[in-house]
Amino acid sequence: MSRRLFIFDAPDRFVSGTVGLPGSRTFFLQARKGRAVVSVALEKAQVAALAERLDELLTVVDDDHAPTPTEHGRPASAQRLEQALDQQPHHQPPLDQQPLDEPVAEAFRVGAMALAWDAEGERVVIEAQPQDESGDYVEAADDDEDGPDLMRVRIARDEARAFVQRTRGLIAAGRPPCPFCGQPLEATGHFCLALNGQQN
Repeated sequence: MSRRLFIFDAPDRFVSGTVGLPGSRTFFLQARKGRAVVSVALEKAQVAALAERLDELLTVVDDDHAPTPTEHGRPASAQRLEQALDQQPHHQPPLDQQPLDEPVAEAFRVGAMALAWDAEGERVVIEAQPQDESGDYVEAADDDEDGPDLMRVRIARDEARAFVQRTRGLIAAGRPPCPFCGQPLEATGHFCLALNGQQN
């Protein structure tokens, strides 16, 4: 089967989402541009790790873009920055709380991901590859027919922040933890090791 590349530069939408009830949810990354919609499945731990790594990357990028302090302790461009902020109202896009676009058809199950900052385009680049025996990310040019399938999205910083916020809410919306043993509470009941003397 020929290699499949799902490339989304400035997608209309890039979100994490789930299908199913807490305790049996399947997690997805989904990108949409125009009528093209691609969904890839992954584990809860993978999407949580992606959100955390993305948040760390944004922190580094924001620090690198911070104005350089002067000898007086004020940023060199503070006055110009303050004037620009006064003239331009803050615009934070509303958080996307909508479910995944239907139909949710799994293109592949994610095995490895890569995250990078495109300084020239000022975009976050997220890549996902399917599972393989090694579990490692495979470097391959787009024209390499022997490379693994690939989903790649390029999104702006504010879109990346919205992705992190939505994903954290998604993770928190799962089964609540038992206050005694920390294991997820099941809708059908919960055998708590702590209350049964199996844990200290």
